Amino acid sequence: MTGTLARKLAAPKALLLDFGGVIVATTHLPGWRERLALHVHGLLVQASAQASELSVEQITDDIKAAGIADSHWKDAMSRPLAPRELRHEEFWGDFVAGDWPQQAQDIVVTEAYDLCRKMGNWKSERVLRNGMLELLDAADAAGVPVGIVSNALCGRVHLDFLDAHGLTDRFATIIHSDEVKLRKPNPEMIWLATRALGVEAGEAWYVGDNFDRDVLCGKRAGIGGNVLMEAKGTYDLPYELKLKPDAIVADPVGLLALFTEATRGIAA
Repeated sequence: MTGTLARKLAAPKALLLDFGGVIVATTHLPGWRERLALHVHGLLVQASAQASELSVEQITDDIKAAGIADSHWKDAMSRPLAPRELRHEEFWGDFVAGDWPQQAQDIVVTEAYDLCRKMGNWKSERVLRNGMLELLDAADAAGVPVGIVSNALCGRVHLDFLDAHGLTDRFATIIHSDEVKLRKPNPEMIWLATRALGVEAGEAWYVGDNFDRDVLCGKRAGIGGNVLMEAKGTYDLPYELKLKPDAIVADPVGLLALFTEATRGIAA
């Protein structure tokens, strides 16, 4: 399906990109659960003897179980029209620590934001996808603002990557689900970005790597160019969806070719 085009796309007045799978490729790092569990255990020991009764092994197991529960929750949340995002406190208080002593539960709920940030940074290695810098340069040359619209348990993790690579200022708006308390396929995620950029959804392109969150969100929002970029897991649908994006590209190089063709002759 790589490189397919359902219809010729008009030049966009704004280009909206998902983060994971589009801007970056993500690989899970070994041992991240144990590292996080050790950190949590240290917090509990420091706080009280009762809380420290939990072993590192049990905490590790509960973090693993929470990740599975969170994955199922995310799949379920692509069914409602306007889903919300899971709060940091819910992930740690309910998904991880639901059966912990109250004192231990209270500690991780209090530290939930920092724990989510550490988890995101320790869990995965992120690498800029090939062609992304060239795409940003082409958008700049065409006078087309680029924004990020991304689901994230902790969007600060994405910003940490962008800051470290000097890329934050390349994006005219950044919408993270935990910040706005909504998540794709809620169309408001895209509308927040288009309003911030002063364009209509029908004048913009949205590029994501999932059918059930991204292509569906673009359809619901009335996006002008609904583009699917292939990544790990793109075709692993949680349930049957008969959605067809306007175009499918393999990577940012393919998106750049699509963008260049659509904006040919346009200069800032």
